[in-house]
Amino acid sequence: MLVLHILQGPDRGKKFELPADEPQLIGRSSESLPLTDGTVSRRHAELTPDDGRWFLRDLESANGTFVNGEKLDGNPLQLSPGDQIRCGSTLILFAIAPDSDRPSRIRMVGSTEMDVTIEQQLDPNEESMILAEPDPVKAAMDHLRVIYDLTALTATTIDHDELLNKVMDLIFEEFKPDRGFILLKNPNSDQVSLFEPAVIRYKVRPKNVDEGRIPVSQTIIQHTIKEGRGVLSTNAMSDTRFSAGDSVQAYGIRSALCVPIGANEKIFGVISIDSSVANFTFSESQLRLLNAIGQHTSLALTNAQLVDSKLQSQRLVAIGQTVAWLSHSIKNILQGLRGGADAVELSINKGDLQLAQEGWPILSRNLDRIFNLTQNMLAYSKQRELDLDLTRINPLLEEAAQLLQPQCDRKSVGLIMDLAEDMPPIPIDANAMHQAVMNLLTNALDAAPAKKGVITLTTRFIEKTHEAQITVSDNGPGISKDRHIEVFLAFHSTKGQRGTGLGLAVTKKIVEEHSGKITIESEPNQGATFTITLPSDIAGLDSGDTRLPRPLPTSDLDADL
Repeated sequence: MLVLHILQGPDRGKKFELPADEPQLIGRSSESLPLTDGTVSRRHAELTPDDGRWFLRDLESANGTFVNGEKLDGNPLQLSPGDQIRCGSTLILFAIAPDSDRPSRIRMVGSTEMDVTIEQQLDPNEESMILAEPDPVKAAMDHLRVIYDLTALTATTIDHDELLNKVMDLIFEEFKPDRGFILLKNPNSDQVSLFEPAVIRYKVRPKNVDEGRIPVSQTIIQHTIKEGRGVLSTNAMSDTRFSAGDSVQAYGIRSALCVPIGANEKIFGVISIDSSVANFTFSESQLRLLNAIGQHTSLALTNAQLVDSKLQSQRLVAIGQTVAWLSHSIKNILQGLRGGADAVELSINKGDLQLAQEGWPILSRNLDRIFNLTQNMLAYSKQRELDLDLTRINPLLEEAAQLLQPQCDRKSVGLIMDLAEDMPPIPIDANAMHQAVMNLLTNALDAAPAKKGVITLTTRFIEKTHEAQITVSDNGPGISKDRHIEVFLAFHSTKGQRGTGLGLAVTKKIVEEHSGKITIESEPNQGATFTITLPSDIAGLDSGDTRLPRPLPTSDLDADL
């Protein structure tokens, strides 16, 4: 014989036998299956027999009828032993009576035939719905997929807001709630009332502000945080654990999941989602899944905090190193300025013009150094937007060489220029490229030996690749191959107190902003050659989307002009 067992609800523990050939009404007005649950309609559902089979049909009840978590539509559904029926907050098991003549597929065995060890126990939750999974294997695979997706997003996201929004996206995609929110703990207080909403989400966008307000039950959140475990409440209004909570009674959350965002006794906040009973009721397996999501989110937030802390420490170290480096560089320059100024002052007091001529170059040289240092600091620290224009590169280099010539004369260093006559105009930011070339020329002058040094400035246009090359060479002491990379690092200098440590770093930055590249060829005692390679067709000139045409040779361009 088939029976109905009341597993949950006000009538929990009752059993009703089903006569073989008589339809049965489920509801508060039923004589054979009377229920006292106020969430059950007077005529809620109907059981109809048909040649040994039983069919269940919803009678347009207020809260709907569910079988194994699936809501019934208007069509009858054939039941099988073991099915779970939910009407309101009442859970009913459709089963075979133990004394039935139907052959049993289960054989009970004693302790001598089987050794059983209880690995885990789950405390019963009288008012939380426990629904069977229609397909346990599929459910397990779905849960594994969710955890995999969650792990992937938490491993690649360290921004708090972005992380929490992605977590909520995943929750809504998987759980399909009506609404949900994430509350984060105020670091300065443990009071629940001071928890701050980090994410609020709706299945359907609210029509107005009042409709968009989500009642937050302090009772449930306090319980979740205090116990450090998730809460599944099918009907919070009748949940005895929260009977003292006025907000629960007032707002009547019908089906809700609330889990902590925490791990290792550290609580960041809570994740809460809820849905109307008319849609569905969350299951225990969903509670376990959401609880796992809360734990993963906690680990991700912990990792983000550690990364932020490490970045902050690195920033402080970098700031300290920068201040120390700048102080050292500026102090050396000021000492040079003071020495030159003292010499000029002494010459003025003595009326000795020859002495002034000896002191002025010192003063002038250090003024150039502090000017170059300031320019390089601005160029390195500021993200600039290039002002590209078709520019003849040779006149720009000739101007840079003229500026360097007086310093070359004072050191008796030769400056040779070999500029290609067929160099076409190329799109560059003239001021930025001028600074990059001046840095290379200044480095070459510092490296070149006095009275024997030679600096060579060369240009050429590579027709095959449509690239322009600028080369600066010197015959100085050279640089070993193991130091070729570090010479382009900021605050690294091979010149001791004479170096600023920013020149080559700024040059590399400017060249890369032009979509170009800079290379070095050098061996100890064989000088150094720095080559800047620039494309002649940089996209985006004048904010256009098309690429520049192939540059015309100089003769053709002059003819057009």
